[in-house]
Amino acid sequence: MSRITFDVQGMSCGGCAKAVEKIILKSDPAGKVSVDLEKAKVEADTTADPAALAAALSAGGYPAKIAG
Repeated sequence: MSRITFDVQGMSCGGCAKAVEKIILKSDPAGKVSVDLEKAKVEADTTADPAALAAALSAGGYPAKIAG
């Protein structure tokens, strides 16, 4: 697994954090997700393709890009 950090827009509450977590875990059920609402950051330990995860988050209503 590798650790990926995403900058995610549109998260404002715990429900948003759960929705983002579900989107990532749908792509990688064995992954681990940590959401920081204050910094709009999501860290995932995953084997899934980072670009595919960013696209899935964006399609789910949470525009995301891989943090540099």
